[in-house]
Amino acid sequence: MIIVAGEALVDLVPDRVGGYRPLPGGSPANTAVGLGRLGTPTALLARLADDRLGALLRAHLETSNVDLRHTAESTAPTTLAVVDVDQHGVADYSFYIDGCADGGWQPADLPAALPPDAALHVGGSFALAVEPMAGAFETLLSREHPHRVISLDPNIRPVLIHDHAAVRARLRRWLGMTDIVKVSADDLRWIAPDRPLADVVAEWHEQGPALVVVTRGPEGVHASSPTGQVDLPALPVDITDTVGAGDAFTAGLLAALDRDDLLTRTNLTTLTHAELTDTLTYAQRVAAITCTRPGADSPWFDELLPAEVRPATC
Repeated sequence: MIIVAGEALVDLVPDRVGGYRPLPGGSPANTAVGLGRLGTPTALLARLADDRLGALLRAHLETSNVDLRHTAESTAPTTLAVVDVDQHGVADYSFYIDGCADGGWQPADLPAALPPDAALHVGGSFALAVEPMAGAFETLLSREHPHRVISLDPNIRPVLIHDHAAVRARLRRWLGMTDIVKVSADDLRWIAPDRPLADVVAEWHEQGPALVVVTRGPEGVHASSPTGQVDLPALPVDITDTVGAGDAFTAGLLAALDRDDLLTRTNLTTLTHAELTDTLTYAQRVAAITCTRPGADSPWFDELLPAEVRPATC
């Protein structure tokens, strides 16, 4: 099992007629949905509101095969993100957190124990930047990193960050407790402005992560492991929008590693060039399909199968 920890919220997405429609979202929740749809046993560790939008989130997660046993119930309203999409399909977000479910995280909301054979993925967007959630998740990482593989997507949201130095320091601590880090080129421009990619990746390897993956939009993807590096070009795709694309990539990455029994600390340090290439290619396909659809609508397992072996539909 892969346990995904972080926020679950509702995106208010433009409906193309001047209004907005509510869609389930939140980077970690999107990643959990992506994993569940790809057939990977998945659970979400999140706070879900006991309101109508919280019910929307629960239904979406459950129908996407996400186990909710590790969620905490909140009497505060569901967290909201207002999404604006530019002419190129690139999304920008405004968040409403204070007084909402994700704004009330406390260490007491953490489960007492996690399954011993599960990997843990942490979505950093809120967890890195928003207190008291950041403190609760640092407790989680400190407690769990001796016992399981940890994956991290910093998913930097500059609009949420008030103390840049504190968030950068927190990220350095978290990297020391991480085995896999997936980061976007936009994230890197905030985390390490004006520094060469190779220098940042080498420094991160020294801090902890065995696998560093950098998604670069139209420039493709770069990955570095103890056994070497892989660079792949971007897949050509007709973009509707990029909402949830990075989360879909993360889901594809983790699903492929899990499928091939590579999601262990030993196997992450011995990834072959072919294994890493296959993993990245699968993740790119998952993200590419998501970009062709409005909102964070990641593909199901059978959509990744070759056309000749897909199940027939009526």
